[in-house]
Amino acid sequence: MTGPPTVREPARSCRLLPLLIGAEQQRDPGQDGAELAVVLRAAGAAGLGTDALRAAEKAGVVRPEQDLLRLGPAPGRHGYDRAPLSERQAAHRLLASAYEDGTRPLPLLYHRAAAVLGPAGQLADALAETAARLAGRQRAGHAECSAALARSAELTADRAVRARRLVAAAEQARLAGSPSRAHALLARADRTPSPESARGPAELVRGLLWLRDGPVADAQEALLLAAELLAATAPEDAATARLAAMEAAWELGDAPGYLAAVDGFAPLGGADGPTARRAPPEADPPVPLRPQRPAGTAARARRQVRTPQPTRSLISYRTGMSAVLRGRPAEGRVPLRRLLTAEEGPGDEPEELLRAGAAALVVGDVAAAARLNARASAVARARGLHVLVARTLEHLAYAELRAGRHARARAHAEEGLRAAHRTGQRNIAAHQHAILALVGSVEGDTAGVAEHAHAAQEVAGRHGLAQAATLAQWALARAELSRGRVAEAAARLGPLVGTGPRRGHFAVRMLAVPCFVEAAVRSGRGGAAEAAVAEFADWVAQGIDPQAAGQLARCRALVDEAPGSEPLYARALAEHERSGGDFERGRTQLLFGGWLRRRRRPRDARGVLTDALVSFERCGARAWAEQTRAELRAAGQAAADPVPGPLTRLTPQQVRVARHVAEGATNREIALQLSVSPRTVDHHLRNIFAALGVRSRVELSRVMTFGDGAG
Repeated sequence: MTGPPTVREPARSCRLLPLLIGAEQQRDPGQDGAELAVVLRAAGAAGLGTDALRAAEKAGVVRPEQDLLRLGPAPGRHGYDRAPLSERQAAHRLLASAYEDGTRPLPLLYHRAAAVLGPAGQLADALAETAARLAGRQRAGHAECSAALARSAELTADRAVRARRLVAAAEQARLAGSPSRAHALLARADRTPSPESARGPAELVRGLLWLRDGPVADAQEALLLAAELLAATAPEDAATARLAAMEAAWELGDAPGYLAAVDGFAPLGGADGPTARRAPPEADPPVPLRPQRPAGTAARARRQVRTPQPTRSLISYRTGMSAVLRGRPAEGRVPLRRLLTAEEGPGDEPEELLRAGAAALVVGDVAAAARLNARASAVARARGLHVLVARTLEHLAYAELRAGRHARARAHAEEGLRAAHRTGQRNIAAHQHAILALVGSVEGDTAGVAEHAHAAQEVAGRHGLAQAATLAQWALARAELSRGRVAEAAARLGPLVGTGPRRGHFAVRMLAVPCFVEAAVRSGRGGAAEAAVAEFADWVAQGIDPQAAGQLARCRALVDEAPGSEPLYARALAEHERSGGDFERGRTQLLFGGWLRRRRRPRDARGVLTDALVSFERCGARAWAEQTRAELRAAGQAAADPVPGPLTRLTPQQVRVARHVAEGATNREIALQLSVSPRTVDHHLRNIFAALGVRSRVELSRVMTFGDGAG
């Protein structure tokens, strides 16, 4: 067994070692470099001694780091892609010899397969079977399995089998977080003549890719088609496609499409059967539905799929969600609550945990939603399901946001945003941006709100993400409200909470009503506020959000704006005590304090406003705290900053930037940590320098070390 042509020993090592690294990365595109021991064994098989590594490292073509060998800063022309075919094949043969102890069959088979040309049926079969077996047991990485399946397809003569293997390779690439590679593999499968039955798996993978990183309307159509094509031959995959089609309809804000996808499952008898077959009601569900889709699409969505006996939890989920979206929330809550019990609760499958977390939000149990989504995230990490981690963090961040735990929501959303970018899931990234915009609207970070909202809307507009777009608009409006720009906030929120074609996503538009009512009343649009409160009251009665009862009492007090408002404010504060959450309590206290001041009760106003200031400071709502201080001054009391020190002059986001600077981070590193652009970091730094009177990063570090009074 020989390597590439022999030249002088140092030159040969500089040529061979980068080639071996590149060949190993072809086998496993997910790894950064190659295992040092494997490369050295392969180099030894080529007759290179221990001096080969030192020579190549000295020349800058490789860089050893612990147990890995990476390409160095000056690989030059010594790379895999530039090498002739004969040298690449020789490198694969050398690497195959390094795995011949038999402990790792997949790398051995891959390198053997990469060293041959043309059809090789037995080798292709062995490679594909080994990759499928190890992927099913989660004993090999998704990127490695994808490369193995793709290579087996290249060596397969049978066109139908080749197409199936290319689709399987695309699915593994999707799970590896490589959507571009997955689409390329699907395109190769599409160009391979194959039976109609082979289209089902391809449409399923395509639909799942678009659901996370593409137009969700296209994803919905692909998934419904996949469900049809797979119904007879792969009913479990057909059920997966239909569940994903339900999710696509939800992303679109297409409630009729969601119900049609639910109805496509075969009747299950009992409560589920009649519910599934019942037509959508003439009256609106808990929130208005979007217009019906074209009849052909809806009919396809309702075509029933025979599936294996589903789990009780899945039956409860479908039954409950169907009832809720059909306007029967009390009926739907019964099966959805069963998902939170020990008998029907999810096990350790991340998808089941996410469905249970969604059910918990629908029934108003935000604590259970956060717990279940945290469990889903932990399981996804432990199993190496990297493509799923970003999604679990999105659900977790949203649950924490709904619970009023904004700092936790920010931490999970920032981590989830990085995970979404790493795995090429722009739709999930858009949702994380929207969550970060909402957190920023609490903290008073106007620049951060604008940047995250723009990022969310940019993707949401192209891909049809109605929920992310609604959340981003709400964040922008709440940021306006925090600065007292009530007319602008009302103008943004009016279409979202209304009933016209520009209304927001059916699942979240009611959450923005309290902001709209406050903005509308304070800007002289009391009539519009009264209409919104009436619809909000119906929604609150469903018990979907624990904060809603207090918000409703506050909204009624705002609309009333008469002596009778005081009991309503008192009721709102009592509800806040039961539900918890400093931010909503602080907003009610701020409005109540202003009401008392206008009634010429300054002493009572000062007491309530002082409580509001404490509430806002506890949750980091800087802009809202400034509004409260202004009200306190108007009530005859000067409100000094409660925490002395130079950092009180900075916004929460500026404090975060300053602390990263003090730790020695560059602007690019800070941007990555905070999920903003380097230009935004630079903008924050200029404002920080001006606010603190410093001229350099060194001076800023000193202030952070000796003058950090912000905690």
